[in-house]
Amino acid sequence: MPAPTVRPFRRDDRDQLTDLINAHVAAVVPGVSVSVNTVLSDLERQPGEFITDPWVAERVTLVAEQRRHVVAAAHLLRYRSGAEVGEHYRDAGEIDWFVYRPPASFWPDAEEAADQLMAACLAQFARWDVRVRYADGAVPAPIVYGLPRNWPHIRAVYERSGFRHIGDTEVVLIARVADLPALEPRPGVRFERSLGECGTRFTAYVDPTRAAGFIEVDTALTRPERHARAAGLADIGNLHIDPASHSEGLERQLLAQAADWLGLCGTDRLFAYEQADDKAAVDLLLAAGFRELTRTDRRWEHRPH
Repeated sequence: MPAPTVRPFRRDDRDQLTDLINAHVAAVVPGVSVSVNTVLSDLERQPGEFITDPWVAERVTLVAEQRRHVVAAAHLLRYRSGAEVGEHYRDAGEIDWFVYRPPASFWPDAEEAADQLMAACLAQFARWDVRVRYADGAVPAPIVYGLPRNWPHIRAVYERSGFRHIGDTEVVLIARVADLPALEPRPGVRFERSLGECGTRFTAYVDPTRAAGFIEVDTALTRPERHARAAGLADIGNLHIDPASHSEGLERQLLAQAADWLGLCGTDRLFAYEQADDKAAVDLLLAAGFRELTRTDRRWEHRPH
């Protein structure tokens, strides 16, 4: 079998690249896949990243090809060095995502292709002469970010090449909306629906003027014109209880309000994210009908030995 070769992405790679990305998405999130149009759009611009995307100065997509088949791919970003760029990103290079199929009997050279592609990524960073090198796993699909534990083959490539996990670990949880708490009358508590920072907000009031807590749910995780199969998804953008106004079981009541609304929206799955070291927050969601979907490690930085 001929050795893999690394080259820039071409438009006629689009179907193979989309299949490769969708294989990785399927290992993390049930029932989600992205379209070719979504992938191509993501290579040019990421409108969902409205803070960091304007800071990007250059984008490069590389693929590793063997026998005219795309076996690995990576998308690289170079951030500008101007004062308007956030300090963490200023003059940084980032592997936005890196994908390849693990070794198999019909593709035994997969690790060689991945290592060649990673070497090309690091060489691109050297040509850019960036201040720092980051890595992520943010393929253009909802819920997938950081480096999910479901991708040990990607983790191995990152670690072999000198990337180290320096950030937090988050627990990603999923619930069927039908399994969430049901609405029950609660004397003395009033709920109000409004527009929040991260979606539709349900606020609980235990007296006429003071909010005791709120939950926000986002039903716009996917743009219909870009995503082929991701309907029925929402996530919790915020869940906050005021300690000074704490009411027993208020979290479950807010989840019940959200679940009732999501049922009317035709949403059947709700996602939530919590820091792995916040056991109380994770346990609360598990007790309310969620299950742990995966854990994802955020912020990887190149720190060679």
